[in-house]
Amino acid sequence: MARKETSENPGRLKQIALTYKMTKKVDSKVGLVVAAVGIVTFGVFLAIGFWIDHPIFLGILGFVLAFLAMAIVFGRRAERAAFGQMEGQPGAAAAVLENVGRGWSVTPAVAMNRNQDVIHRAVGKAGIVLVAEGNPNRLKSMLAAEKKRMARIVADVPVHDVIVGTGEDQVPIKKLRTKLLKLPRVLPGNQVTAVNDRLRALGDLMSNMPIPKGPMPKGMRMPKGR
Repeated sequence: MARKETSENPGRLKQIALTYKMTKKVDSKVGLVVAAVGIVTFGVFLAIGFWIDHPIFLGILGFVLAFLAMAIVFGRRAERAAFGQMEGQPGAAAAVLENVGRGWSVTPAVAMNRNQDVIHRAVGKAGIVLVAEGNPNRLKSMLAAEKKRMARIVADVPVHDVIVGTGEDQVPIKKLRTKLLKLPRVLPGNQVTAVNDRLRALGDLMSNMPIPKGPMPKGMRMPKGR
């Protein structure tokens, strides 16, 4: 067991180091900000410790909480940097949806055209969410067609649509996860499962094609739209 833990620790440290390097390319102040959060958190608890005459206890507690605060801040800035690099890449929304969290079932690329305009589907307690990325003008007709197709079997389920982008009435990629999690929950768990089962009967455009996780390669040839 000791050997296994020893072999895993270098891997984790290497992953953290790589994440830091990638984040620093986009966020040059990440190191200073994370260090400042740790120092301030530790300093505040240590000062309180001297004030109440328990510097050792509060110092230890401050060290632990400072480490936790640094990890949280670093994680959020790393996530923001990753989203910034993904912005505008085809398939970026699918990568975000795959990490929304438990309770959501995601089907990438339920509709797509040769221009790389694509619609992904997520099903959860908020109902059905169609997440589209590409040209907004073309996506409107694609979303309408997909809703019409689904209405035959899930007419009683609320359907939301989101267009990913930075324009008016669009949702930036970095706010997509938050957007989904803020939607009101209206379906019980058993109904979510039933909706998923019914939607599987529709199939999806890419069910027979291997899709790599993450953003789609720019040179990938898209099938003709329906």
